[in-house]
Amino acid sequence: MSNQAQPSTVAIVGAGSIGTGWAVVFADAGHKVRLFDTVPDRLQAARSEITERLGDLHEFDILNGTLDDVLDRISLCAELDAALAGAGHVQECIPEDLAAKKQLFAQLDGLVDPSCVLASSSSFLPASAFASDIAGRGRILVVHPANPPFLLRVVEIVPAPFTDPDVVDRTHQLMMGADMACVRLGGEVEGFAYNRLQGAVLREAYCLVRDGIVSVAEIDQLMRDALGLRWSVIGPFETSDLNTRGGIKAHAERMGPYYARMGRERGQDDPWTPQLVAEVTSARRQALPLDKWHERGIERDRALMALLRARRHDPALAICSDD
Repeated sequence: MSNQAQPSTVAIVGAGSIGTGWAVVFADAGHKVRLFDTVPDRLQAARSEITERLGDLHEFDILNGTLDDVLDRISLCAELDAALAGAGHVQECIPEDLAAKKQLFAQLDGLVDPSCVLASSSSFLPASAFASDIAGRGRILVVHPANPPFLLRVVEIVPAPFTDPDVVDRTHQLMMGADMACVRLGGEVEGFAYNRLQGAVLREAYCLVRDGIVSVAEIDQLMRDALGLRWSVIGPFETSDLNTRGGIKAHAERMGPYYARMGRERGQDDPWTPQLVAEVTSARRQALPLDKWHERGIERDRALMALLRARRHDPALAICSDD
């Protein structure tokens, strides 16, 4: 990775929920943050939103610094030039509008220092869609967070074919230093990985409601109390691996035809080929040898028990109940 020093100042363009969330992340990591928005009322509202979020993080003891110290690192800027001055990293957080992103990144490229990284928080649009014609496109990439980023601490780092590898490495270092886990995508796809996974669930959920199979509330309950609860401890591949004795290969052999048939019912013909199953199986066996399978299942169950205990006794988790 690059040995270049991490930026002391981060500029955030756009003071909506993602922009204010990023401000909390970077300020809590020790960076000076300058937050800009073209709408004065939105910029002023951001201050109270950030203060409220920092107060909650402090209450739950998951703030690295003191509330006042972290808040003091965040400045509100009504002028773009002032926000960008001396910044080593710019995080764009404007709406998902292709024309607006093209215009903004062309403007940013002409205003910031040559060494400054320009990152987009885009949820669906890859950098090649809005930055291909920009002279300094080598320093542009997507860094897509979950929402809110100060709680769901993982980002997708998505370089375009033209992004300088050193920029990717520097961005990875910055995010890791801000306590953000990084998933580095191997190529550009619309929606990246996060929203493709989320979209697959939502597409099926809408279809089930449309067809009168289950209600909206029941979909949320199935996710909250079963799939989502389990996935908060382990992911879908590990879930399949632990659900079937013999591991994920046995699961694919047993359940794969059913999932393929359900996919074809929705017009999606993507069967799990033997080669694909072998690739996934190899990754799982490297992560968990089969002789540790039973032990890992117990660890999963105990983690779920801890979550259920917290739900029962922590008033903050009353949101998880239908009562």
